[in-house]
Amino acid sequence: MERGALTVGTGGFGCHAIGATGQAVGIPRMATVLTVATVTLTSDAMEATRTHRRSRHRGAGRENASPDAPVYTIDELAAATGVPSRTVRHYQWVGALQPPARKGRIALYREEHLQRLQLIGKLQDRGLHLRAIRDALRQAAHRRLSLEEWLGLGEQLRQPWSAETPLVLSEADLSQRLGNRPAGFVTTLVRAGLLHRQGDQLATAYLVPSPGLLDIGLRLHDAGLDIETGAEAAALIRHSMRRAAAKLVKHFAKRSGRGFARSRSAGDVGEALTALRSFGAEAVRLVFAQEIERALRAAMEKGAVPAPQRRRR
Repeated sequence: MERGALTVGTGGFGCHAIGATGQAVGIPRMATVLTVATVTLTSDAMEATRTHRRSRHRGAGRENASPDAPVYTIDELAAATGVPSRTVRHYQWVGALQPPARKGRIALYREEHLQRLQLIGKLQDRGLHLRAIRDALRQAAHRRLSLEEWLGLGEQLRQPWSAETPLVLSEADLSQRLGNRPAGFVTTLVRAGLLHRQGDQLATAYLVPSPGLLDIGLRLHDAGLDIETGAEAAALIRHSMRRAAAKLVKHFAKRSGRGFARSRSAGDVGEALTALRSFGAEAVRLVFAQEIERALRAAMEKGAVPAPQRRRR
């Protein structure tokens, strides 16, 4: 067995927790999290890629194929693989499946087509998009990057950038974590998205998507920043960071091999991503501190900061 991981996309803003029922629960997250989609490929599936690579130099296996090799019409291929004929044609149209040989108006498919369809199915079962599959197979077919290297690179891209994990707390555990709070405080936390109720009224549990953000919210509340105001501020940060993260991914991809990841090899890309994962959060913290200082100074110069009032005795 050969194993690796393949990129599904650029990522999203979610993670998963195991709730009280033992089921996976999707939750929002402040930082961009790139989860890992693990792919298991059999040696037969890998052989499909190698067979296609060889067939490029033999006229796609049309004239030089062994006379004893099985040949399928599109309906026979669909029956053998469980992939509908319409889907087979779609895979050909997008370039994920190599074109068949033809005998007059009849399309003839061979063993490499069957193996390729099996490989596509395995990758799709792991949640991969067809275009990502097509690109990986093209890279392998053109020898720019072996499929094993491509999968390893995908694993690097999908590594999480935060070690934080969500929590599921009972009412007693939550009460102990919150301490002495006013009535209705839990409802306020739920409305702010810092907690999610689970279960029924007889056995209520609470999912904490981000224990770190909950702790920050509680500390800010103790310092005089109420939960609603803090949640609005977090939404502003999330909106800006989402746009910035998308732009940064495009920026680094554009500069790949020309300022990012040196030779663009899988090893160089992995090394660059490891460095970004280690120092990126610190860079964001420093830039945010500099920008909030600049914004506060500008607000004070313009008189936009309200003057403090004396406390009433």
